[in-house]
Amino acid sequence: MADTASNETPNGTGTGPGTDGATSEKPNATQALKDNVIKFANDAGEKAKGYAEDGKSRAGTALDELARMLQDAAGTVDEKVGEQYGQYARSAADAVANFSGALKEKQVDDIIDDAREFVKKSPAVAIGTAAAIGFVLARLVKAGLDGQADKASDKPSNDSNKDSRA
Repeated sequence: MADTASNETPNGTGTGPGTDGATSEKPNATQALKDNVIKFANDAGEKAKGYAEDGKSRAGTALDELARMLQDAAGTVDEKVGEQYGQYARSAADAVANFSGALKEKQVDDIIDDAREFVKKSPAVAIGTAAAIGFVLARLVKAGLDGQADKASDKPSNDSNKDSRA
């Protein structure tokens, strides 16, 4: 009867052929990989939030500066075009300043939630806005690259080029 006894342990797992213990390492390695991926995603999310906070701060500062410029320009508009148009500039400056204040008071998560809601409510406007922003950014990058190329072409590269021009 000893020949028919199985190699099972009390918990029902076998210790016979094909159960060399290597399979018990795979779940641990898989779990460790999952844990590392989750940690990496959390770290990336935290870094993204940090960059978003920095961007929010910079945007608020830029909007404050724009509001000041509009306010300063309102006096010039009064003189050259008329008080009615100067008042439009003041109203625009107030609107920009209010938007800047609201932006500074909100948390990044709230801004993201607001953006999601806006996209859900007005997807066409969101797509159009994204396209316009993309176009402007592309033009700014192209202008910056063209400016760098112009500066580089103004510098003489070496003496051999001078000889070939003569």
